[in-house]
Amino acid sequence: MSTNGTLNRKLRLGLVGGGRGAFIGRVHATGAVMDNRAALVAGALSADPVKAKESAPDYDIAENRAYGSYQEMMETESALPADQRIDLVAVTTPNHTHFDIAKLAVRAGFDVVCDKPMTFNLAEAHELATLVDNSNVIFGLTHTYTGYPIVRQIRDMVLGGDIGDVNAIRTCYTQGWLRNRIELEDQKQAAWRMDPTKSGAAGCFGDIGVHAFNLARYTTGVLPQSLSCQLRSYESGRQLDDYGTAIIKMDNDALCTLSASQISHGRENDISIEIDGTKGSILWEQGDPNRMELRCNGQPLKVYTRDPNAPHTSPTAAASCRLPSGHPEGLLEAFGNIYGGVYEAIVQRAEGKNIDRLNTIYPNVHDGVEGMMFIEQCVASSKEDGAWLPVRYEKARR
Repeated sequence: MSTNGTLNRKLRLGLVGGGRGAFIGRVHATGAVMDNRAALVAGALSADPVKAKESAPDYDIAENRAYGSYQEMMETESALPADQRIDLVAVTTPNHTHFDIAKLAVRAGFDVVCDKPMTFNLAEAHELATLVDNSNVIFGLTHTYTGYPIVRQIRDMVLGGDIGDVNAIRTCYTQGWLRNRIELEDQKQAAWRMDPTKSGAAGCFGDIGVHAFNLARYTTGVLPQSLSCQLRSYESGRQLDDYGTAIIKMDNDALCTLSASQISHGRENDISIEIDGTKGSILWEQGDPNRMELRCNGQPLKVYTRDPNAPHTSPTAAASCRLPSGHPEGLLEAFGNIYGGVYEAIVQRAEGKNIDRLNTIYPNVHDGVEGMMFIEQCVASSKEDGAWLPVRYEKARR
């Protein structure tokens, strides 16, 4: 058995969501146990109590810890002896349920890893952040792409001044799966994402646009000031946006342009970022996640690959690798890295160390607030035909 510092044991995880027919719950569960630092021991896997318990064998969850609701899981687990109850809760449900589940977990003293966007609206996000700040709980948010070793390499290089001052950021996330209104065809993933009572104020921009925004913030550390946005619903009758573009004024006169689409034919999960600095430019695309390009005028193109043993690889990026170079690592490993960062914070807390809750290697509760502010201000700006609106959050990571 691997150890977790002074804890000297695996952490015990409770999963909310992930029942049969779900997608992201299984991804969370896989990433959470990838490095043998945690075990999935309990779950409330569906809003349907029967389905929740029927899904438990799929995860090897014992019958007596397969719960019919997340409320039952929190109450029952809280009453167990300290050496048996869960340590943390993974929230992998649709957006409108995140807040209530996470709030109950934090109040029970359980650490939390929550899927994005963090809450249904900005007011909930602020309330949750205040609750976390006033607790001893570790809170992680699965903006997945921050877990890629090369993305962490980019972050270290940009923050270290390798490309000079950041002038421009171009980031986009392009999909095509919602080109037609499959939400009307009992397609579960599409149905809730295009339902404003479950998804929130935005569709495409709340689902994937916020990923592009977080990627820009995580890799550059440049703070946003204001934005102008245009959102569209190109499929007739659709209640939420399926396409959009925003321009964001950043600190130091930098500009970020961001686009997101779910109606582009043939596109899958094509997220990318390009950063222009005074000394050089960096490009990364998830289609080739173990590779990035560095360009400098008058010099040959430099290609960085995911290589934990290369002298140019930053310590953070190297520590995020599991395999030698040439063996691809991807989305599941990125999830594992986010969970691993949360686990490290839990260990540090157990050792009595001070924990930086803002500038963490993993996305945290304040990244969640900033993401919700981005979503709501994009929707508001679009309703005002692209009006410039503030998007500065006072507790944002630097």
